[in-house]
Amino acid sequence: MKRLLTIFFILIILPSVTLVAADFGFIIDQRLGYGGYGELSEGHPDYRVAFIPRFSTLFGNTGELYVSAGMNIEYSNEEWAFLPELLRTEFSWFFPVGELRLGRMHYSDPLGIIAEGLFDGGRFTLETGLGSFSLGLWYTGLLYKNRANIAMTGDEMEYMGDIIDFGNFANTYFAPRRLITGFDFEHPALGGTFLRARLSLLAQFDLSNGENEALHSQYLTGRLSLPVNAFLFDLGGSLGFTGLLDGDPEAFYAGEFRAAWILPFSMASRLSFLGRYTSSESGNIGAFLPITTRGQGMIYGAKPSGISMLSLDYTARINRTISAYLSSSYFIRNGLETFKSYPVAEESEDGYLLGNEFFARVFWSPVSDISLNLGAGIFLPGMGNVTPDHYNRWRIEVGATLSIY
Repeated sequence: MKRLLTIFFILIILPSVTLVAADFGFIIDQRLGYGGYGELSEGHPDYRVAFIPRFSTLFGNTGELYVSAGMNIEYSNEEWAFLPELLRTEFSWFFPVGELRLGRMHYSDPLGIIAEGLFDGGRFTLETGLGSFSLGLWYTGLLYKNRANIAMTGDEMEYMGDIIDFGNFANTYFAPRRLITGFDFEHPALGGTFLRARLSLLAQFDLSNGENEALHSQYLTGRLSLPVNAFLFDLGGSLGFTGLLDGDPEAFYAGEFRAAWILPFSMASRLSFLGRYTSSESGNIGAFLPITTRGQGMIYGAKPSGISMLSLDYTARINRTISAYLSSSYFIRNGLETFKSYPVAEESEDGYLLGNEFFARVFWSPVSDISLNLGAGIFLPGMGNVTPDHYNRWRIEVGATLSIY
């Protein structure tokens, strides 16, 4: 623990006094929530505040260093937790035909449901007349586990729920150890049109050396985006495999369609639709298996495996300081074995319709460095036939962000 705090001090405090051209800032992000199942009186509070210092500095005309970290204070399930975390921290070197990034950086696959978040490693990007080509190599074993959200196996899902034990820090804080390689291609105007294309080839290798057999996986993912006047259309898909290295391959897949319409009103607003399908266990087809787990929906939080989601969203900027977001999302499971209802409850043996989630949020930013928001939502299993008699799941939360530059 002393070693971790020493590294934290060196990375955050020392550069701010030794680098003369640094841009320093500080963010305080707070969130107070109250949610549960059934009646309001049965809810439980939770609270989180993050103190995030960050700075950046230039090295000549071609280099840039960005460092950020945080101390998270969390209250949940009637327990407090104090967690240090190194956030985005990377060195970037720019040259006429591309860039090189090293450190803890953000990466997302074209669909944003396979590998998305912070990763440790490097990424080289080459800009050519044919498009942009990128090659990346990342390691996950030094990330905070709840930031990485890697839960590819049952043991990893259980590990995600374990409380951080500072007496056993190394075995309770860090994410599962996986090596990720990625090759990406992107073209902003394919064929001289407005059609934007992105293609990604990802592979992850399990380095956990646990009792269970190592789980490796590979993904080929693509996405096409086309703006048409006030509309934007996106079409994407992914084909993945496990067992290729063992000679016993199993395929899985996902697909999605997005459409957004900038409404012709004086108030800036947009209506968007998302339809997403992920494979379930069926014959030689396996359940879709992402590397990082990002819950679908603001309340339901469904893992994108063996499930379909149909979502209709509306966003509006009411005036200079106030904006609003409304969402309705319906969930359908694509197989009876892959996806179980959440929370676990007595299920219909042949039901597929999980229910509908409604969520709304209002943002108020009176000045550029202060932002407040209020959100509320509910998931209604009664609008489906899997667990129609189960309690509704609901949540109310308020957030505040202060940025000091």
